Amino acid sequence: MLVSKHNEIVSIPEIHSLEDFIANPPDGMEWVDEQLIEKTGMTLKHSEIEVNLSFYWRSYINTNQLGGKVYTEVPCRTFKQGRRPDVAYLTPELVAQFDNVPTLPQSFPLIVEIVSPTDLAEELFLKAQEYLQSGCEEIWLVFPDSRLIFVITDNQVLGFKASDVISTQKVLLGFSVAVDKLLA
Repeated sequence: MLVSKHNEIVSIPEIHSLEDFIANPPDGMEWVDEQLIEKTGMTLKHSEIEVNLSFYWRSYINTNQLGGKVYTEVPCRTFKQGRRPDVAYLTPELVAQFDNVPTLPQSFPLIVEIVSPTDLAEELFLKAQEYLQSGCEEIWLVFPDSRLIFVITDNQVLGFKASDVISTQKVLLGFSVAVDKLLA
């Protein structure tokens, strides 16, 4: 199949189902509502936050010898979709079990979604619920322009603003970072 992606024509495998996506996930694409959708709206700020958070989580994991892996834009399956969280953490136990699969067959335990200018807030909160119903324990929704971060677990929603220090609630316990530093 040929598609236009960022003004380039690229060839991607034929994807007709969630199972096709799981087996061979095309870069920069998600399987949503039974169709292949390109992730769009990424900005320089978006990418910078991905890199910052990935660096901070990796540093924390290495310093505390926790194991596991941090990923960006990696595919996973929810109960009905094929998603690509912006940043995700996989525990050592899940790395041992799933390190060689093309798509994680569940949500990552810890996920970050960074709001792009094209994202709708309601859709992001629905995506967060979808992740939580599929194995995710904690998700961060980062709103760069308003400098807000929401941390959502199965039983709470916490909000953090620019002058706050945000911390993990269920996964990578003990990790914290100043919101200003993360969004710098």
